[in-house]
Amino acid sequence: MLFNSFEFLLFLPVVVGLHFALPHRWRWMLLLVASYGFYMSWNAAYLGLIMAVTGIAWFTGLRMAASPEARGRRRWLTVCVTASLALLFAFKYWNFANAQGRLLAAWLGVAWPIPDLEVLLPIGISFYTFQTLSYSVDLYRGKIEQPERHLGRFALYVAFFPQLVAGPIERATRLLPQLDRVKSFDLARLLSGLELILWGLFKKVVIADRLALYVDTVYGNALHHDGTSFLIATYAFAFQIFCDFSAYSDIAVGAARMLGIDLMENFRTPYFSTSITEFWRRWHISLSTWLRDYLYISIGGNRGGIADTYRNLLLTMLLGGLWHGASWNFVVWGAWHGVLLALSRATTGLRDRAYSALRVPEIVRDSVRRVITFHLVCVGWVFFRAADWETSRAIISEILVGPWGSAFLDLRTLTQGGLGVLALLAAQTVFAHTGEDRALVQRQGAGLRLAMAYALIVAIVLLGVDGGGEFIYFQF
Repeated sequence: MLFNSFEFLLFLPVVVGLHFALPHRWRWMLLLVASYGFYMSWNAAYLGLIMAVTGIAWFTGLRMAASPEARGRRRWLTVCVTASLALLFAFKYWNFANAQGRLLAAWLGVAWPIPDLEVLLPIGISFYTFQTLSYSVDLYRGKIEQPERHLGRFALYVAFFPQLVAGPIERATRLLPQLDRVKSFDLARLLSGLELILWGLFKKVVIADRLALYVDTVYGNALHHDGTSFLIATYAFAFQIFCDFSAYSDIAVGAARMLGIDLMENFRTPYFSTSITEFWRRWHISLSTWLRDYLYISIGGNRGGIADTYRNLLLTMLLGGLWHGASWNFVVWGAWHGVLLALSRATTGLRDRAYSALRVPEIVRDSVRRVITFHLVCVGWVFFRAADWETSRAIISEILVGPWGSAFLDLRTLTQGGLGVLALLAAQTVFAHTGEDRALVQRQGAGLRLAMAYALIVAIVLLGVDGGGEFIYFQF
């Protein structure tokens, strides 16, 4: 059941209506049934998997809390992490690792009899696995004083349908108390949530899916395009993935808000970042903070020497890239950002002194930094979007040295309604950078807000791509 589907547009108001019609003591059950039904709409067989991940984290959490000694708590944490990651590895990474073993065996001239697993990638498995792991680690570290003893509410924390498939990756310290809190119907929150959902749908079906038509044409037929086409397609993909993923987050936050629950902000105008470090504070915030808190800090963070810090940054981003998918392209993408983070950290002082010595005005300095950061991110997007290593390497080579005489570009495939669509994207990006976009809307009268909502609906109906694809992050 896609957020941008007619089924979800029926599903959500029914769930919201029943949620506030029921007494508080039954609401968790309604939301859990709705969340499991939402998940089963893709593949009912994988309901058992999410229940298994839930049960492992819940049971080991109880045992961890019951252990009087640190060694016992550590043992139960190890059981939880090992079992959860083993399931994730089996379903997401087994075939990739097996393929590497097969290549090594062929190079050595020996047989490799181990077969691949004939399974589909369970949707959202990386997200809900990380969410349960954060609960277990926080419980072990003492950030959660008592484990959640109510299995149903804990299962709802793992499977809460607005953020189940593609985040934000919530923390138990934020979400669990909200699930237990008595909530009254709030019309203002309902309307605010609807506005977010409309804006998310607009970004998805009007902008992201429109850009995807051109991106898919170029990246899907790399042999028939030149450097100009690849350059434009890469810029287009940068905004496609931003609009696609931030649209999902907007809809998730909006749907949860209608139910009286606040989810964390996942994007903060990342393309206005003045450094790669700042970019990762603004892009997929729930994942970047998860990697910082549960991986980077766990392996040492910046507590050692400079070389240790750079190693930890690189390892964190390598694993962050692999989190996105079982592909060498994602590993290279993670390594690219790991190297950039290390270089950014190493050269910050030198760059600041250079700008100061040259007496570069602050607005010029920040503009230059934003342009450089954006293009460094775009280089990484080539690896992220290309089908394989050879294709990504060929695309970058073509952009750098290939012919620039002609470009396979048809603006109708991007807009099919005029460049006003992209102008709206640019305007929202500028407003969002100032932090005024949503506050500005909230300050308007009911009539103007209704007119804005109507304009978004008209744009979605008239300019949206019919039969648009799934959200990009569904595959992770």
